[in-house]
Amino acid sequence: MCGRYANARRDADLVNDFAVEDVRDPELAPSWNVAPMQNVRIVLERLDKDDTGERKRQLRTSRWGLVPAWAKDSRIGSRMINARSESILEKPAFKNAARKRRAIVPADGYFEWQKLDEKGKTKQPYYLHAADGSILAFAALYEWWRDPSLPDDHPDKWQWTNTILTTTASDTLGHVHDRSPVIVPPDLLADWLNPAITDPDDVRELVAAMPEPHLAPTPVGKAVGSVRNNGPQLIEPIQL
Repeated sequence: MCGRYANARRDADLVNDFAVEDVRDPELAPSWNVAPMQNVRIVLERLDKDDTGERKRQLRTSRWGLVPAWAKDSRIGSRMINARSESILEKPAFKNAARKRRAIVPADGYFEWQKLDEKGKTKQPYYLHAADGSILAFAALYEWWRDPSLPDDHPDKWQWTNTILTTTASDTLGHVHDRSPVIVPPDLLADWLNPAITDPDDVRELVAAMPEPHLAPTPVGKAVGSVRNNGPQLIEPIQL
């Protein structure tokens, strides 16, 4: 599962890291405690409107918590912050996006809580990140949702939303939590974002090709448990 993450990178960094050609929407403030239902930056590719077949890589803002196009209420997004990568092509909420609307969510790292007792009443938060400090690219899906309560000319008529894909955690991370985000390596980024790859079998192959993440789990303070807390102190290591 991925329920909180950190992204303190500026747009200029994301443009450079992911070869973005088109920056959309105002820049968001850095956050060391990104929570579900908040606006986040995503990277995606869209085909040229003139049907030339050319793709343009964009940086956009999207709300974390996918709302399917058929949903009657956007509140369903709070239950769709994650999607199990093993079943995205079967689940009605995700299968169309898996074929046509794949993206990545840039992150410095993410937080998980390790249960310290059988009932899970005592938990220790860990910050999981690349050992060399490099940025992570979480595999994601995005959707557009048309708000029926707003007039057609309202600027918020169409909402962009997203979900982060998860997979079984590797042995290195499994002691913290049994699920982890799917992380797209640089050599698979172009294919993952390619909107021309729509065949379900090809998408399955893409998901299957994602390598196990090798991240450093760092114990951190429990202040990250509150969305009211933010700042680089949340990712500082503590002694257990």
